[in-house]
Amino acid sequence: MFSYRHAFHAGNHADVLKHTVLVHLIQYLQRKEKPLLVVDTHAGAALHDLTGTFARKNAEYETGIGRLWQRKALPKGLADYVSQVRAVNASAGLLAYPGSAQIAWQMLRPQDRLRMFELHSTESRNLLEHFQRAGPRAIAQASDGFEGLRALLPPPSRRGIALIDPPYEDKSDYQRVIVALRDAQERFATGIYAVWYPVVRRRESRDFAARLKRTAAGDWLDVSLTVKAVPEDGVGLYGSGMFVINPPWTLPKILAEVMPFLVGALGQDTRADYALQSRIT
Repeated sequence: MFSYRHAFHAGNHADVLKHTVLVHLIQYLQRKEKPLLVVDTHAGAALHDLTGTFARKNAEYETGIGRLWQRKALPKGLADYVSQVRAVNASAGLLAYPGSAQIAWQMLRPQDRLRMFELHSTESRNLLEHFQRAGPRAIAQASDGFEGLRALLPPPSRRGIALIDPPYEDKSDYQRVIVALRDAQERFATGIYAVWYPVVRRRESRDFAARLKRTAAGDWLDVSLTVKAVPEDGVGLYGSGMFVINPPWTLPKILAEVMPFLVGALGQDTRADYALQSRIT
């Protein structure tokens, strides 16, 4: 059941989209001095070795962060994201890739807090070891992130971001995300909820964005990136999306600049494209 290892996919096109959005969400909330809580429900390992066996097997980062690494003129939203990747690479080379938890940790201010969850036995062990000396500002747990999120809401500061990005290997994850969002909005209506989802040839995936829109109680933003045509065998990730409940008003403008650039930089064939929709009052 828990076979997914993100190290095989670290730094791919889906990570580029997910982490670009995450960086902007944190930056936006940090415009005010009041503390914020960042929750990562499926944190995985905090840091990925791109020279290791897992990352090198398919080298997915080469068609993701690898295509942005040497670019000089990036849209601001992408430049801010790439700077977070550079923070874990001491040399000019691209040797490591930070997971969502590491990116959030790098951006945390003294008054902010980070809570992380992971169930995979190996990934959770790596996560706990990575943050074992972080102290109370960053706490990792080898437990269910959906349940963990529920226990943390609402945060004392009433300001927070939850990144919800299960692997969706188990199709029940789609329904668990919907249930978690309904509960989270009841507990903490003004929180920012960022849901990553895969674009694959699976019925649950095709219907998911529409279900998320119906689940959102208020404002929402849906952005997706497709990097290639649907595989003939129907297998594999050919795109991904981010659905944000209570998105900052600044996010649509950032993505309007970022997404056409990503289509050109990360597109693998002529079917590469993006979609951006929002309901922000």
